[in-house]
Amino acid sequence: MNQKTLKESFSLEGKGLHTGLSIKIKFNPAPENHGYKIKRIDLEGEPIIEALAENVSGTQRGTVLSKNNVQVSTVEHALSALYAYGVDNCLIEVDAPEFPILDGSAEFYVREIERVGIAEQNARRDYYIVKHKIEVKDEETGSSIVILPDDKFSLNVLITFDSVFLDNQYASLEDLKDFKDEIASSRTFVFVREVEPLLQNNLIKGGDLDNAIVIYERQISQERFDKLADTMKVPRKDATQLGYIMNKPLVFPNEPARHKLLDIIGDIALIGKPIKGRVIATCPGHKINNRFARLIRKDIKINDVQAPVYNPNIAPVMDTNRIKQLLPHRYPFLLVEKIIDINENYIVGIKNVSVNEPFFQGHFPEEPVMPGVLLVEAMAQTGGLLVLNSLEEPHRYSTYFLKIDNVKFRQKVVPGDTLLFKLEMLDEIRRGISNMKGYVFVGDKVVCEAEFMAQIVKNK
Repeated sequence: MNQKTLKESFSLEGKGLHTGLSIKIKFNPAPENHGYKIKRIDLEGEPIIEALAENVSGTQRGTVLSKNNVQVSTVEHALSALYAYGVDNCLIEVDAPEFPILDGSAEFYVREIERVGIAEQNARRDYYIVKHKIEVKDEETGSSIVILPDDKFSLNVLITFDSVFLDNQYASLEDLKDFKDEIASSRTFVFVREVEPLLQNNLIKGGDLDNAIVIYERQISQERFDKLADTMKVPRKDATQLGYIMNKPLVFPNEPARHKLLDIIGDIALIGKPIKGRVIATCPGHKINNRFARLIRKDIKINDVQAPVYNPNIAPVMDTNRIKQLLPHRYPFLLVEKIIDINENYIVGIKNVSVNEPFFQGHFPEEPVMPGVLLVEAMAQTGGLLVLNSLEEPHRYSTYFLKIDNVKFRQKVVPGDTLLFKLEMLDEIRRGISNMKGYVFVGDKVVCEAEFMAQIVKNK
């Protein structure tokens, strides 16, 4: 799939949950590989903060992003909507240190995204593919997040509170296509017993009975209850009547759990890539969500490119016979055995390295190592298949090296290794010239990489 952005800009207005300020926010289309960026247009120089996990500086009652002493908070609801709708690139302009709370959910963002529409871009979407179990735990709180391999993104959330009105709740999302109907309208929630400490910490100045689920489950005096209502500038209520006291009733019986799920999606958006994996969260919160996102970001930085998924049980899209129809190479120089994935911009090939390879007789008899030049050649053959497969009469053409750049060998290849070749077009083929970036993987590790320029020549 290719990256996506908004077809056009949209704007929203509302008050800030924590500052109480009147806020204007605008969501704009952005170019390929831009990601999510937030511009503080109310400050001199209009500084920009990249919406990435390592820029999170606070997680109390919301996610706070900071860079160079500039911050913006309560970003999770908007990012959740963008992520759920597959928007990869967006520039967000805001005139305050936080996003507006609106009704405490993501519903307003969803409406506007659907109204303006989504545009597909030319660059390929780069997924973070989960290949093994990853787990983050907080021993003090009992919170945990586990992510398991899956062919798509899905979520399961369990929350528990010491409350008669909100005990154990469960929510799940099997497909992001259901976000609008199942998750988007779920509002943030707060217990009345939490309000006073939050106000003392200079938070929720804009909180009211219209932008949150408010749970009153531990009775306090009428005088104290009235004082709290006056501070929050909401109507006074009977202190003896326990339960949900917000103006709008629950949208779902498990709306708090669904909102926690919404929050996780918003915090996961800070990874910077869409995920293929199943997330299972127990008693999540912004703190552990960010720990999880930072862990994934660290893995992305260490492994700047992920190995393709290889399932040997699935039939190849191109077998040896088809490869021989396209390439002139034959024994002992045909170095790619099957193609498992291909489109107009990239290709994935396979070679099983046998101890019987002829080059092992001399390289080296006592310690067989596949020559690096043959790894480069194998990548080039795989890239040649990508180019030749797109031609009407491929047998009439050959591809030849013009240049090889930035070759790196990271690990030796030995008998018994299965090589995965991944070649990607760096730009369109022009005047018979193609430019590609190639990787060789053994398991999840990159063992070799290079950039190629080749010429497509018609045979005489």
